Amino acid sequence: MRTIFPSTLKKIQNDSKYPNDWHWGAYKTFGPCGMELNIISSADYGWEHVSISVKNRCPNWKEMSFVKCLFWDENETVVQFHPPKKDYINAHPFVLHLWKPTNEKIPMPPKWMVGPYENWEKDIPEEMKDVQPNRAN
Repeated sequence: MRTIFPSTLKKIQNDSKYPNDWHWGAYKTFGPCGMELNIISSADYGWEHVSISVKNRCPNWKEMSFVKCLFWDENETVVQFHPPKKDYINAHPFVLHLWKPTNEKIPMPPKWMVGPYENWEKDIPEEMKDVQPNRAN
């Protein structure tokens, strides 16, 4: 997580456990779509975590990316989990979460598998170029 408090965040509640640590607390700010974003952040037990909510809907991609950039540097990877249905916990219908483990690196797929980019074919390993995708019928 960033070490400098973003000036665009308005802190509305301190966490009594860490009153001087800006990584802990509740915030409000206006997002890139003009909606007020409610944010709760924490960093403990091996995880950095931010929850984001909007009044009448779930946050969209642009808003989630905006909050990601408020709390983490651009070169950090964070994730939004989609766990097995049996593990769902839905305490609020309009909240999404961003997570980052503090003690391990989040694995990423090879860039060439995510989508085309300029000269992406040159990044495909030679041993993969003749392999046919395994597609279910």
